[in-house]
Amino acid sequence: MLQSSPRETNQKRIEIADAALRVIGSRGIAGLSTAALAEELCVSSGAPFRHFKSREAILEAVAQRVAERIETTFPDPGLPPLERLEKLFRARAEMLGRESGIARLIFSDQFTKALPPPAVDQIHHVVKQTRAFVLKALKEAAEAGLIRGDIPPEDLLVPVVGTLQHLGFLTALPADGRDFKRPDPSRIVETLFALLKK
Repeated sequence: MLQSSPRETNQKRIEIADAALRVIGSRGIAGLSTAALAEELCVSSGAPFRHFKSREAILEAVAQRVAERIETTFPDPGLPPLERLEKLFRARAEMLGRESGIARLIFSDQFTKALPPPAVDQIHHVVKQTRAFVLKALKEAAEAGLIRGDIPPEDLLVPVVGTLQHLGFLTALPADGRDFKRPDPSRIVETLFALLKK
């Protein structure tokens, strides 16, 4: 019997984690059962466990994939601060619009209960990364006189990150034929910047 190479094994693990995210996107975290995952992968229910020791290990791989995808949305830190924020908003909205599983996972109030502690830590790390990135941009923008200086950047952080999260949440909602229209990230950013400037 031929053994899989480490590269093939790693690729299979990524495929399984991505399939788990698709299941989460369509059924929520509670819907991520072994049967649902196997159905998504078109394999037997035991097949994913050739590559993972347990369901918890699959969930840890899912959190790793979430972190990797979110990290791709951070723009070049050398860009001017407001351009950095705009690119972050656009990239995050675009990614969450494509990856509904990521949105359903990170915006769920159940993820801390549904995921094993290492996976929860990984998601929290990405949240902290986002906050640090936004705060640095706000501080630089305030120092350059690009945004209002009468409110400390630390106090502006909550409404700015809140807007980013809400934009991501709305972008990830399914377009199901109702009157709901996905928000335009450009307009959201323009409005936010208008509020941030004196």
